[in-house]
Amino acid sequence: MNDRVRIETQSAIAFVIIDNPPVNAGSWETRSGLLAAIEQCEHDPNVAAIVVIGAARMFMAGADINEFDVPIRDPQMPAVIAAIEDCAKPVVAAISGAALGAGYELALACDARIATEDAVVGLPEVLLGVIPGAGGTQRLPRLIGVSRAIDLIGHGRRVVAREALRDGMIDALATEDLRKKAAQLATSLKGEKHRLRDALVPPETEAVIEDAAAKTLAQAKGDRAVVAAIASVRKAATLPFAQALVEERAAFHELRQTREAAAKRYLFFAEREAARVADIRGAKARTVGRVGVVGAGTMGVGIALCFLDAGLTVSLVERDAASLEAGLERLSAAYRRMVDSGRISDEVMASRLAHVAPSIDMHTLADADLIIEAVFEDMDIKRSLLRELDGIARPGAVIASNTSYLDLDALARETSRPSDIVGLHFFAPAQIMGLLEIVRGAYTAPDVLATALSVAKEIGKTPIVARVGEGFIGNRLYSAYRQQCEFMLEEGAFPEQIDAALVAFGFAMGPFAVADLSGLDIAWRTRQRLAATRDPKARYSDVLDRLCEAGRLGQKSGKGWYAYPDGARRGVPDDETRAVIEDASRRKGVTRRTINDAEIIHRAICAIANEAALLLAEGISQRPSDVDLAMVRGYGFPTREGGPLFWAARLEPQELRRWLAVIAACVGHGFRLGDVAATVEPLAPAATPPQST
Repeated sequence: MNDRVRIETQSAIAFVIIDNPPVNAGSWETRSGLLAAIEQCEHDPNVAAIVVIGAARMFMAGADINEFDVPIRDPQMPAVIAAIEDCAKPVVAAISGAALGAGYELALACDARIATEDAVVGLPEVLLGVIPGAGGTQRLPRLIGVSRAIDLIGHGRRVVAREALRDGMIDALATEDLRKKAAQLATSLKGEKHRLRDALVPPETEAVIEDAAAKTLAQAKGDRAVVAAIASVRKAATLPFAQALVEERAAFHELRQTREAAAKRYLFFAEREAARVADIRGAKARTVGRVGVVGAGTMGVGIALCFLDAGLTVSLVERDAASLEAGLERLSAAYRRMVDSGRISDEVMASRLAHVAPSIDMHTLADADLIIEAVFEDMDIKRSLLRELDGIARPGAVIASNTSYLDLDALARETSRPSDIVGLHFFAPAQIMGLLEIVRGAYTAPDVLATALSVAKEIGKTPIVARVGEGFIGNRLYSAYRQQCEFMLEEGAFPEQIDAALVAFGFAMGPFAVADLSGLDIAWRTRQRLAATRDPKARYSDVLDRLCEAGRLGQKSGKGWYAYPDGARRGVPDDETRAVIEDASRRKGVTRRTINDAEIIHRAICAIANEAALLLAEGISQRPSDVDLAMVRGYGFPTREGGPLFWAARLEPQELRRWLAVIAACVGHGFRLGDVAATVEPLAPAATPPQST
């Protein structure tokens, strides 16, 4: 035994308790303790059966990811699992909290599995760039079939307890006293073993398996871990168990040393670091039970959905009955789509909608703990609204603006309580996108910032904290990216080429397709607002302005960078757009040339990296990893590349300098060069660790 694992005996049942807070990670100490405990229980004549259970209502949330960058010490998890299966006495997994990754592989090694109603199970290793490496791809298909295992493992899905029971991933639910019920289950086995390694894989047609693989691969976009996971799961039906295990482990070790896996681990730790703000430690978050949302447009409804899904009551306020009714229809339609897709039941939809309090009276917000304005992105409109909310909100209420560009400090000064003002910039669609940019104004109180961070956690968002500055973190980075892409249009490229190159790199969508989806007038209004302060000597592309002036505002108008005939969702290249672009080149005396995909990628991403270095130097972003999170979680930057700074850190220094020089020459007057090299140095790749045996 060690201090991570202990044994408690009750009658003839030995409880092997994992106690490695906070999440009972499968570290070397945990594995060593488990192996010793199983061996001790097997040789104890007073023990008839064993229950593996976690302390503090947590089974095991996964492996210790810190080990993935170094040789993994023995005993490794496969040895622990082999000991459980080889043990002559039945072993039951009693799951509370989470059994994920190595934790669920441990449970699969047991002879039976029981879980609390609020537990989750799954094998999400592909989200970290690896595959299950302790038998998960071989044992799970023996429970649920190859096609279902491909879906769950290939997407890294977490499965709630009732769904897991339905699918056979667990054997029983404990509605009360998990320890007692697990002991009863262990006794009911009557000394018999039920090893999954001895079970047959349920028969399925090749067509069913191929369909599951094709659907999973289509969403993976070439992700190496997903490809390897599917291949490994399929071996459960074609190879002897022992051989498939060896090949699974080899694939796991190979993948954990890849650049893609390093990038995903980096993002995993970046998410946990993002919520830490050193100078507010000790600040206590205010209680948030009732939320007010002002504005029932697309963004306001999306924000309301975030809080309703978290079980909170939302007051949704609009200026007039027609706008409110339209918002409520959007809300109902969003939940109806969830029901139709099987994500929630009719009962859940009814329950969530019952927590909406719609009104056209702003005074209904008087008892709200948090009020979020989500009105039109116009400084005068927002100033007026903040003044009105100041006179309505109760003392101690937090007032948040969803502004994506505007000066939060100027908005705060419109109130008598600037310390209660914070920015909560949701990304569209708010109910889907995982990023929440929390803007810390000059006046924002520490407990208000702590409240914003607490709210982000409650609604399942990844927060990054930004200081006040034009576009904050996310939109300022994206503006630099979009600007460089627009310059390349003037120099010889076209929207479809740039979009295709960046999608091939791994972006979910190219910048011009994104602009058409969100509406070109959003960026146009920002440019108009900043026109008076723009340096007339600075390079400026007016192609977007010309498109907007011609009524080409994107999908909503049927034309933007692309044309959308007959209401099509996917745009097609348009000769009118090409003519506007070529005219811009002529007016500026630019000789158009061929721009290859490598140049598109390097200029676009190095432009982001340079802007990131400036943001960090100005103190608008706390840390480099926040920049990478912003682009990955908010703008579709490929997770396998880790973010623009993580990507730039993998360039040779001379190559990075060369591309920054190219960007500087293209931008010309007014270009500011950030110290990108110093920014990416902490992210530079470590030596590849030797494979553990």
